[in-house]
Amino acid sequence: MPTATIEQPTTATAPPVTLEKPERKPIEAVSIICSKGTLDMAYPGLILANAARMSGIDATLFFTFWGLDIVTEKKIDHLHTATVGNPSMPIPTMIGGLPGMETLASLMMKKEMGKLEIPPVREMIEMLSDAGAELYGCRMAMDMFKLDRSDLVPQVDDVISAMDFFDKSAGAQVLFI
Repeated sequence: MPTATIEQPTTATAPPVTLEKPERKPIEAVSIICSKGTLDMAYPGLILANAARMSGIDATLFFTFWGLDIVTEKKIDHLHTATVGNPSMPIPTMIGGLPGMETLASLMMKKEMGKLEIPPVREMIEMLSDAGAELYGCRMAMDMFKLDRSDLVPQVDDVISAMDFFDKSAGAQVLFI
């Protein structure tokens, strides 16, 4: 019967490897593109911008396409939570499409936000403006939706082009929501 020979491991060890983490520079500015206007998509950008300002980080918000709803005077207080086409909604799409489901989901979300003492969207926009965040509407989306500057809440600093937004975002971390 054949036998196998197992070699003994060597006792020599490799020198320890020291991994140095590169020095991280603090974030000085964030630019957040808000592209969706549902209640559940308004808060991520607003909360991140608020956290940035509270940390001394400059924050610029650019509201484009449906994200304009967040700063449109007639819509800001009536944002809803999408129940259809929302893969994270824990209900079947067919149920989500029933009359009143969006209203119910929106009321439930607002109730939970209230429990956490998270202000309504309008108040968040006011807080951000008061804290020095810059808020801009997208010129192209405004033209596409036939909106005028007067349709937006007063905290919006200006209506600018995407190119202007990138000029204002020079050196900032850009987040797309």
